[in-house]
Amino acid sequence: MTRLQGPAGDTTAAPAPADLVLRAGRAWIDGVFRPAAVVVRDGRVDAVVAVDELVDAVEDRTVPDAHVLLPGLVDTHVHVNEPGRTEWEGFASATRAAALGGVTTIIDMPLNSIPATTTVEALEVKRASAAGRVAVDVGFWGGAVPANLGSLVGLHDAGVFGFKCFTAPSGVDEFPHLDAPQLRAAIEEVARIDALLIVHAEDPEFLVDHAALGGHYEDFLATRPVDAERSAIARVVEGARETGARVHVLHLSDAGALPMIRAAKDDGVRITVETCPHYLAFEAGTIPDGATEFKCCPPIRDDANRDALWAGVLDGTIDMIVSDHSPSTADLKTDDWGTAWGGIAGLQVGFRAVWTEARRRGVALEQLLPHFTTGPAGLAGFADRGRIAPGALAHFAVFDPSASAVVDVAGLAHRNPVSAFAGLEARGSVTETWLRGQLVATADGGVASVIGALVDRPVLAGTPL
Repeated sequence: MTRLQGPAGDTTAAPAPADLVLRAGRAWIDGVFRPAAVVVRDGRVDAVVAVDELVDAVEDRTVPDAHVLLPGLVDTHVHVNEPGRTEWEGFASATRAAALGGVTTIIDMPLNSIPATTTVEALEVKRASAAGRVAVDVGFWGGAVPANLGSLVGLHDAGVFGFKCFTAPSGVDEFPHLDAPQLRAAIEEVARIDALLIVHAEDPEFLVDHAALGGHYEDFLATRPVDAERSAIARVVEGARETGARVHVLHLSDAGALPMIRAAKDDGVRITVETCPHYLAFEAGTIPDGATEFKCCPPIRDDANRDALWAGVLDGTIDMIVSDHSPSTADLKTDDWGTAWGGIAGLQVGFRAVWTEARRRGVALEQLLPHFTTGPAGLAGFADRGRIAPGALAHFAVFDPSASAVVDVAGLAHRNPVSAFAGLEARGSVTETWLRGQLVATADGGVASVIGALVDRPVLAGTPL
């Protein structure tokens, strides 16, 4: 080992070279783009220094001038579906898609897998299915269903990130919804154990029963009116206000609920809200007849509503943008809006789709990035993800904002070639994704097969942003 001669004959071991230094003219650090060199040791950011500073490193790489260096994106709303419905999606395919989309951490929903993640035993089955098969880091939500109310603490202690519930039928029999008294009981329970309740908020009293609907999108849209979301969200707000519970509204599609959510935040209610790329990229008036790849619940609404959702993103009322990646096999996407499976596959392309619409609106990339990084990371309690700073995990995405390509659904990594984003002229390209300082994916489709880890809820998880 090389030793340095110090005063009075002292010797000091020379520091070992860093594992990696990534240099970028525009790196997203502390909420701004600036030139920087990011030094990585043992899978974490060791230092952020001047872009031209000399660094002794095993590997020294420079990001192309036209590209930006981002923290790895975080997606807290992904349906992997394995085990039980692995033909819909699986850990290998979903995490490959995530890596190619610049997403380095996903949190898996407790349905549509079989068994649903509503017991500790089911969580262990899920973990066993994922172990050794993930390209990015994966955590797990638990589920709150009528049968496990009163006993959520076991799953909480086992490391789930919180509990998902539905206030209307979920679409799968093994994950029943909570009625109004059960929802209140769940809110009270998560308040007692200081957990997090994440809610699919639609009030079944306002939903229209139907079977087959035919091919016209407006017929489906009429079955899930905005009042369904507003009523359920009001009930969630009331419960959180009265108990102090942490609550989160999933996949907001109705911008008319934003004033209620904003007022609750102003009053100190511990509530956060997300929306999804498909609500920001699409609007009801352009959805073709029979194109059930656009079917999701709650539904994609009209263009004025989309404008209002964008306003909620830009003013900070909406805390994060996550995929709600909910794929299925192609045969379940019939051309009838009543019988087709409701879910949109967008994990790999969601960030690009939102950036495409943002550019059309004159919205800067800087205004979007917190919604894909620190926003979802904060919901999950991660202090060391979604940012580039000393001590953070060395998870990065290199992004070319000016690239352009049509989304070829057959070229996406998720298991089934069905997506509402097929044919979109998408701006931007994720050219590299790094996990713990290791290159995990490149723009040509190369992905390291197994490099991710299974992660539990941080013990000292903070409150939502």
